Amino acid sequence: MSNGWEEIAGDFIAAREQSSIGVDVARAWAQTLPNGAAILDLGCGTGVPIALALSKDGFRIYGVDASPTIIAEFKRRLPQMSAACEPVETSPFFGRSFDGIVSIGLVFLLSADAQRRLIFRAAAALDPGGHFLFTSPSPVCEWTDLMTGRKSRSLGEETYIRLLSEAGLDLVGNAVDEGENYYFHAVKT
Repeated sequence: MSNGWEEIAGDFIAAREQSSIGVDVARAWAQTLPNGAAILDLGCGTGVPIALALSKDGFRIYGVDASPTIIAEFKRRLPQMSAACEPVETSPFFGRSFDGIVSIGLVFLLSADAQRRLIFRAAAALDPGGHFLFTSPSPVCEWTDLMTGRKSRSLGEETYIRLLSEAGLDLVGNAVDEGENYYFHAVKT
């Protein structure tokens, strides 16, 4: 259920240990949220660096990751935050709605159908006016993930914009971080 991440959890944990890629983009996005907002982190990993940075900024983080080893590390690093070991495709998202949802490095790992469903599920889990931030390359493309060896795919910016709109979200911005990751920032209308 972890799409290959449990098998390489040790390597992933070691690789993320010193990373700060994406923190500036996530912090700038979080400034659009109310102080102390509840943020759902889909594919939260160990919490480093995104959830850790946002929690230090006073946000309440709810992390979801399907790897038992990786989510255990999230719980160790952020014991005051909520965490669930569940695949994002079927997670009940803690049975609540959120001011913001962030998904860094996850969406493109899913099949095209799973990406579509996740965008609609994320939109449904956002409060009115809530913000959704996720990463995927802008062009339509496929590649092999370097860590898991599994196929990754971007549906492309045009398709993501259409899906966001169909789900009741408006694209309000894009960003690129120092690792050349492409971000989509949408708001629930």
